[in-house]
Amino acid sequence: MNTSVMKSATTLPALPAAAPRRQRSPGWLLVSPSVAVLLLWMTVPLGMTLYFSLIRYNLLYPGENAFVGLENFEFFITDAGFMPGAINTLILVGSVLAISVVFGVLISALLEAADFAGRGIVRVLLISPFFIMPTVSALVWKNLIFHPVSGILAALWKLFGAQPVDWLAQHPLLSIVIIVSWQWLPFAILILMTAMQSLDQEQKEAARLDGAGPLAIFWHLTLPHLARPIAVVVMIETIFLLSVFAEIYTTTSGGPGYASTNLAYLIYNQALLQFDVGMASAGGLIAVLIANVAAIMLVRMLGKNLTDKS
Repeated sequence: MNTSVMKSATTLPALPAAAPRRQRSPGWLLVSPSVAVLLLWMTVPLGMTLYFSLIRYNLLYPGENAFVGLENFEFFITDAGFMPGAINTLILVGSVLAISVVFGVLISALLEAADFAGRGIVRVLLISPFFIMPTVSALVWKNLIFHPVSGILAALWKLFGAQPVDWLAQHPLLSIVIIVSWQWLPFAILILMTAMQSLDQEQKEAARLDGAGPLAIFWHLTLPHLARPIAVVVMIETIFLLSVFAEIYTTTSGGPGYASTNLAYLIYNQALLQFDVGMASAGGLIAVLIANVAAIMLVRMLGKNLTDKS
């Protein structure tokens, strides 16, 4: 009995040797410092903003740091400038997006269809406003174009015998929309023009052979091809347009009254002009929440668009 057990034991297959422990890649050691710095860069200001939003912190009364809970959020929402600022923000973002997408598609289509000498120079000139600092572009528009005495538009009005218009005083929000659109339209042109160059030309040739005209080709081939680039333009521009500040600060300072005030300028007004850091911190968190909600919605729309097109 023992000999049979020994024989069967000897016939069992040998167990494989223990696999050597996988050496941990040193990549995480190289990445961890930058990740830690990024987390500190994000979490420390956010944590301080959250802390200040829950206390009564006014620079004019430095000793009063009592805990007030959500009182700063309530004061910010019920502030006289909140609703005009929110409405102006929506108007500004929606108008600039509409101008960027519509004119970006049309200009890109014209540049792609037209073949003329100096087309490369025209492309560079169309894209160049995007690389100008917002403060510089706002000063150019304020002093050289919109100025009611020495501006270009005032000279045109006088040429036709009309009374010059003080754009920044009479139409402040429209002026801000024009300035911001002038700066962000080149970004849409750059993205859409690049996308049009990747369109298969054989499809256009086949459509022309089938008798399709330029409008039919544009509507049925070009626009569907631009669905993804348009979604990218809308998503990126929305995130940045929610925080427009330099153009308003340089030209109208949010006025007259709250006519050109958006949420970003209202937060600045609360923090640095009224010295109410607590309410400004609450407004900053509300603005961050709105921006995140808008970004999530746009990312989902973009992902659905990519899924449907793929």
